[in-house]
Amino acid sequence: MRSGREWRGRRRWDGVLAALPLLLALLLVCHAAVPNGPGRWGSLLETFLPWLGLGVPLVLCVALLRRSGVALCALLVPSAAWFAVFGGLAGPQGGSAHDLVAVQHNVSDVNADPRGTARQLAAAEGDLIALQELTPSLLPEFGAVLGASYPHHVSFGTVGLWSRYPLVDGRRIAIRPAGLGEDWDRGFRATARTPQGDVAVYVAHLPSLRLGPTGFGSARRDESAALLGAEIAAERLDRVILLGDLNGTVDDRGLAPLTSRLGVPESGLAFSWPERFPLARIDQVLARSATVSDVRTLPATGSDHLPVAARIRF
Repeated sequence: MRSGREWRGRRRWDGVLAALPLLLALLLVCHAAVPNGPGRWGSLLETFLPWLGLGVPLVLCVALLRRSGVALCALLVPSAAWFAVFGGLAGPQGGSAHDLVAVQHNVSDVNADPRGTARQLAAAEGDLIALQELTPSLLPEFGAVLGASYPHHVSFGTVGLWSRYPLVDGRRIAIRPAGLGEDWDRGFRATARTPQGDVAVYVAHLPSLRLGPTGFGSARRDESAALLGAEIAAERLDRVILLGDLNGTVDDRGLAPLTSRLGVPESGLAFSWPERFPLARIDQVLARSATVSDVRTLPATGSDHLPVAARIRF
């Protein structure tokens, strides 16, 4: 027979184990309520939000060891919350009905096999291929391979686009945050003349993030995202596709100037970075007046990112 002290200790453990799942559910559903002041901890949480689901099996193991029925019941709440938020993305991807396939890849400025990378990207048989970290030495290497199947090409700075369809009206866009030199040239816009009509295609590479003792260093990324959002808001064409390494997930409030104006993929988690153990999809395909029906990762290349491919329906 347990003593009163043992019963009180068991109830205390049951309470802790039951509270943890409820906290997980609260963070999943109400992550926007986490402050994003100094340190931008809200953005950090949102970058890795799907991984909160790992807390469920961890608490499950402890609850089973302690035979805590209260905690086991409480686990239903974060499980339901996770599937409500991410179940559609993690489930089977949509059908093959689409009008266009777009491929997005940060190829890495130290890619040792650019031609092999280009061949892998071409094998995806997309209609548009957008690349970042396209240095002057890499540009001709990619062009030599992609030019055969993608005769239309636009590039500015370190970002480029190859297309099966004609590209016109290519121009730089002003997304450089304060404090960076004029050699920082990572965004442009072009019109793709597709069989379904003209589409404004934006290609961008937003500033990198830094995680340190003071928090999540996303200020420049957020500033660049706001500038890009303003460019898209002023776009006169109805149909818009954004392809880019945005250095953020679609749940990250720092990308709200973009995700508030553009639709995100309907299915596919497609974690794209880092290549060896992908933790987040920071390579994005977003659209306006179109549906990104699904997004998937492609095989690894010589980059520290995985390529992603998305089906788009107008």
